[in-house]
Amino acid sequence: MNLSWKNMKTHALLLLVTVCFVAALTLLYLRAEESAGGADYTISTQRGPSVLEEVVLPEKIDINTADAEQLMTLPGIGEVMAKRIIRYREENGPFVSVEDLLNISGIGENTLESLRGHITLSR
Repeated sequence: MNLSWKNMKTHALLLLVTVCFVAALTLLYLRAEESAGGADYTISTQRGPSVLEEVVLPEKIDINTADAEQLMTLPGIGEVMAKRIIRYREENGPFVSVEDLLNISGIGENTLESLRGHITLSR
């Protein structure tokens, strides 16, 4: 087989690029394996309800009767904020309107808006 100098340079360049590519893939694989710590991972997909499946909406939380655990299921409400809500209720009586939540330190307009669809008031 008689290869010209130009063809030999092209083959050598392609071989070099291939070796670099394989080396890079090997390094990526080793780093990924190292960061995973040898753990096995299972990847699952989630799908939304089909047209035939019933969508069950979560029940609204009554902020006048909910305990801390229930309050913490609300968006943006952690343990500290749940305790503040309960303390406010104990000191001032039941909430008369949703806007009363603005009287609690740490609850502003944005938090209130994110809560509106998730809460209810008993009287």
